[in-house]
Amino acid sequence: MTTYYISLPDPAKARGSDPELAFTAHGADGFAAQLQDALSSTTLFDKWKAKQSDPDAVPEQWGVTDPAASVTGTQDDLQIKLEARTTIKGEILKERLRLLAGPHWTLHDVR
Repeated sequence: MTTYYISLPDPAKARGSDPELAFTAHGADGFAAQLQDALSSTTLFDKWKAKQSDPDAVPEQWGVTDPAASVTGTQDDLQIKLEARTTIKGEILKERLRLLAGPHWTLHDVR
């Protein structure tokens, strides 16, 4: 199990380029719940895959899930801090964060 420490410096901007895939949350608990769902279910991956020009060519490794993933969120001044515990590899977690938040997130630490 790996723990990822993530911050959303400006939560209002933490939206990916595709509104159908992006965060819709406004508070720490909402962001945490949406990231947890993106890690523990195939919902986000399935939506993204359906938008590809050749969905059948998408490697299944990008759809890996961790049903036991857990994410907690806290408000820290104006930013949101997320702590994600999961077995999902960093490159996949980062890709899901790009879909959800665009470039408006920072990975601070991994343990």
